[in-house]
Amino acid sequence: MDKLVLHGRMMSAALRQWLCLLACVLTIISLKAEGASVGITFLQDAVAKGAVCLDGSPPAYHFDQGSGTGVNNWIVHMEGGGWCEDVATCLTRKKTDLGSSNLMVKQFGFSGLLSSQQKSNPDFYNWNRIKVRYCDGSSFTGDVEAVNPADNLFFRGNRIFEAIIADLLAKGMKNANNAILSGCSAGGLASILHCDRFRALLPSTTKVKCISDAGFFIHAKDVSGGQQIENFYSQVAKLHGSVKNLPASCTSRMGTRPELCFFPQYAVQTMQTPIFFVNSAYDSWQIKNILAPSAADKGKAWKNCKLDLKKCTPEQLKVIQDFRDQFLLAINNAGVQNSSSMGMFIDSCYAHCQIGKQITWSSDSSPVVGNTKIAKAVGDWYYERSAVKKLDCSYPCNPTCPAVDSESGLDV
Repeated sequence: MDKLVLHGRMMSAALRQWLCLLACVLTIISLKAEGASVGITFLQDAVAKGAVCLDGSPPAYHFDQGSGTGVNNWIVHMEGGGWCEDVATCLTRKKTDLGSSNLMVKQFGFSGLLSSQQKSNPDFYNWNRIKVRYCDGSSFTGDVEAVNPADNLFFRGNRIFEAIIADLLAKGMKNANNAILSGCSAGGLASILHCDRFRALLPSTTKVKCISDAGFFIHAKDVSGGQQIENFYSQVAKLHGSVKNLPASCTSRMGTRPELCFFPQYAVQTMQTPIFFVNSAYDSWQIKNILAPSAADKGKAWKNCKLDLKKCTPEQLKVIQDFRDQFLLAINNAGVQNSSSMGMFIDSCYAHCQIGKQITWSSDSSPVVGNTKIAKAVGDWYYERSAVKKLDCSYPCNPTCPAVDSESGLDV
């Protein structure tokens, strides 16, 4: 009898494992179906204008056309992927799809904010949805005419932005009723820096707003007391000739340090166009690269903590909580909390980029703040159904956060 009971328990355990595996497979299949493939468009005509990737190849985007009530509504989403701050890192970058359109995939799955599924993206599913590929390394701000024959690098990010917007206007965006400029990470920073210009390029009758996902990088010191991120952005701005393409409303106020307008906490203060911020107060990229970059952590004391906050020491967690306080202060000083036209969804997940993945945008596993998921928060804000200023409690309070760093997922 005992053997039968044991055998039954083993069978039951095996069945549970099999059912769990089946559920995981079905979830993956569902999410893949969500991310329908969209073909790439190369802007060959832009090459003559000097609007090219780091290696001189043409800029590119993926375009899924709108339908029905969304035919005159547009989302232009800027891809992320960091920056290159010197010739060496740009040379490395131009050998990847972040520096050359020749190396980009020809089909790209649209999910999250760009999804065409009404159930999971009810507010934007039938809009014209464009993903702009990122291949300049400057958040689309660079413009240097000269090309050094020794490295043959082109710093033309701003020209890429202008060429793609001009192309989309010609393809029907000039008739837009609604338009959104959005982006993730370096693209999320671009959606901030180019937001007012995007508004100016569209008809005055168009309702224009912007969304920045994981793009609110803060001006903060690292764990060694150094200014790593400030120095890094200064190098990017100098190499790419970015300052002249940063918001003039910001650079005119910064005296001898106009490059600091790369930081949203300064640029957002004078913005005119409504914008929504989706960000974690514990952004995984910022903790790894602004707070505790490898250069400031020679002894690798932060290595395990950066991989998993559960492995942080009490002292490290205090430093991370202080970083959250700095982030919230930067958001507040930028005027986001008090602005009637700005919105925010600031969660406490160890994450980076959340609107481009269905699992974090709108699913049973999406993070919830104030009984609201990201997709609903963004839709309520855009359509002005309600003011949206969602601010999460401090880590590790939110049980709806993913168990792992969402940066390891696919960013849109």
